[in-house]
Amino acid sequence: MSFARLIRFRDEDGSVRFGEPILENAGETLEDAALQGTLEATVFDGTDIATLTPTSTVAKVKELLPLLNPADVPIVKCIGLNYIKHIQEGGRKPPPYPSVFIKPRTSVAGFNEDIPIPKLAQDDQLDYEGELCIVIGKTGKDIPVSSALDHIAGFVVANDVSARKWQRDPAFAGGVPQWCFSKGFDKFAPLGPMLVSPKVVDNAGKLRLQTWVNGELRQDTNTNDLLFGTEAIVAFVSQGTTLEAGTVIMTGTPAGVAMGMKEPKWLKDGDVVEVKIEELGRVRNKMVFE
Repeated sequence: MSFARLIRFRDEDGSVRFGEPILENAGETLEDAALQGTLEATVFDGTDIATLTPTSTVAKVKELLPLLNPADVPIVKCIGLNYIKHIQEGGRKPPPYPSVFIKPRTSVAGFNEDIPIPKLAQDDQLDYEGELCIVIGKTGKDIPVSSALDHIAGFVVANDVSARKWQRDPAFAGGVPQWCFSKGFDKFAPLGPMLVSPKVVDNAGKLRLQTWVNGELRQDTNTNDLLFGTEAIVAFVSQGTTLEAGTVIMTGTPAGVAMGMKEPKWLKDGDVVEVKIEELGRVRNKMVFE
């Protein structure tokens, strides 16, 4: 990839562009700079993140836009039970290989977008899952671990919104827990506004992940607690399967979800969930019961 960090934005002329954000100091965040109207970016030519070319043009960011829209993502692949402490809080044994499920592209949502919760997912078992996501930049199949990073365009922060009743309750999910339907509703995968290259964060294996609900810290861990790291995940999910450019891979959530609490604090109408990963920025979304 030709960038270290990438955003999509609207400039002062109203044009939608890709660009590398220019942050004045290490402590300045992308979102704060955008809100304050001080954010600028070096413009990239192109409409596909895999083939962008840098220019010498610097533009002011009038509005920060979702980096990826549903049309940009062939599929969302997800890894379950992938943080050791999360596996322990659920009372399960570590799986021998990554546990894979999918979300459709229609589950992709913006970093600050309201999340519509359908009626069948409103019955006291709505949950959050702060997650690190991989974005594939180069199509591949049977990718070895040794070259997995070559296929990764970068990493984004995300929230894997989950309807636990349809995932785990035998009266609804049946005898075997199912993940695709319970996690695949429209806009149940809000993605962060900034894609960060492995050139900056390597394999993203040492980043602090935090999740808040209405300002209350619920998850606070490091990606070094991952059972299967990002390179191993890319290698595994590409075995016998073409992994297309633009694919998003959600790598699992750490301990601290509502499901793991003695008295679960399920999400309610109007609750605001914020997920932040150092270096990658944050998503902040309000749950809106339809």
